[in-house]
Amino acid sequence: MNEAEPTKGEIAMNTEPDTPSLPPSPSTPGFLRTWQRRAATVLKMIAIFVLVLLLLIPLGMIRSVLSERLGRRNEAIQNITSTWGAQQVISGPILIVPYRYPVKVMRDRVVNGRNETTEVEETGVGRAYFLPADLKITGKLDPSVLHRGIYETVVYRGSLMITGSFTKPSFEEFKVKPENVLWEDAIIALSITDLRGANGSMTMKWGQTSIALRPGSKLPDMPSGVYARLGPDALAGDMTFELPLMLNGSRGISFAPLGAQNDIRLTSSWHDPSFQGAFLPVERKIGPDGFEANWQVSYYGRSYPQQWSTQEGPSPLNAITLQESLFGVDLLSVVDVYRFVERLIKYGILFIVLIFTAFFLFEAITSVRIHPLQYTMVGVALCLFYLALLSLSEILAFGHAYLAGAAASTLMITLYSASILRNLRRALVIFVELCTIYGFLYVIIRQQDYSLLLGTTGLFVALAIVMYATRNIDWYGRDEKEP
Repeated sequence: MNEAEPTKGEIAMNTEPDTPSLPPSPSTPGFLRTWQRRAATVLKMIAIFVLVLLLLIPLGMIRSVLSERLGRRNEAIQNITSTWGAQQVISGPILIVPYRYPVKVMRDRVVNGRNETTEVEETGVGRAYFLPADLKITGKLDPSVLHRGIYETVVYRGSLMITGSFTKPSFEEFKVKPENVLWEDAIIALSITDLRGANGSMTMKWGQTSIALRPGSKLPDMPSGVYARLGPDALAGDMTFELPLMLNGSRGISFAPLGAQNDIRLTSSWHDPSFQGAFLPVERKIGPDGFEANWQVSYYGRSYPQQWSTQEGPSPLNAITLQESLFGVDLLSVVDVYRFVERLIKYGILFIVLIFTAFFLFEAITSVRIHPLQYTMVGVALCLFYLALLSLSEILAFGHAYLAGAAASTLMITLYSASILRNLRRALVIFVELCTIYGFLYVIIRQQDYSLLLGTTGLFVALAIVMYATRNIDWYGRDEKEP
């Protein structure tokens, strides 16, 4: 008996696969979606980091603009001071007495038709320098502000009275015989940095004699100054001196402690002095009506002696030793806006990081997603604050310029945040953060001694706030969720 052949339906029901089913391939779209969700946070952080680095480019361009404007400001100040008078440095007076001394040199001579080199004695001329036994300077500075376009600088008219005395010069230290001293050729010299600021003729009263001073300092390394010949009998009697000096200058004035005892007193109506140099005033009074300052300095605080001669080698009173001993006062502007803007730009990258961190936290805590282009718009708005501050501070007071620039930047970013964060309260958080950071930065740049401490404290507080806000976020669980 033949068996019945299976129908097509039975064949379909009884057919089993010859091979077992395989697991899904790792390259399936579902796996890719899972991997993308897990890497989304890391990729977003990398994108923000790259964007922060790119924003260094506009910050660098703003720094270049700052350097250009600073150069133009310095050029304008140079034009003003070139016609008014530069920062003045008063050094002197110094007594210079020439003398003769024997010197042996080798000379070629013809002896009996032959050239022979023999040693001969000739007379050389040296100079001995003597500093005053006591030096007293009293003066008054009348400041004013001159403008060149939108730029300005502080200048002053100085009214000084220089008095003091010399002791009788002694040449025993130099081993010079009295008959070799050229007393009749003695001169008195005074170094003044910029003689263009001198007003009227300068006449020194030496003892009871008035002597007109002529241009030329006769001092090494001090080409600008005045001098006068004293005459043959000037060093035989009274060796006191008195010199009234009317002088224009800019920025400030400095003095060299050339006397064995130095007493300098200055008064001015400028209420923001900056005392500079190797010595500070022993007495000072600063108020809204100006300042009074008194320096009392002895010769122990300097590196050059009370007298020396050219035979001893290079002069101990040179540009370096003189600069190390100078002291005086600068009449500075209350606010140097370029210095403040430069300091603010140094905090620029930190400012951007703090604002970007706030936006990233909104992404991490809420369902808001912010595109890298939107981060870029916010970063550019933050950079424009520095450009606005630089341009406004050249025509407005720095505080007003800072307020205007910060208000414009804050308003722009807050309104933009209300749109991209889709919530007015979230935008209000950004507004408060911007106001806090701008206010904190203003306090930092106005501080001189505690700016680093305040800045470090602010960073610790900012980091603590971020750590507190993210303490309960499950970053792995967040990445596993479907967007």
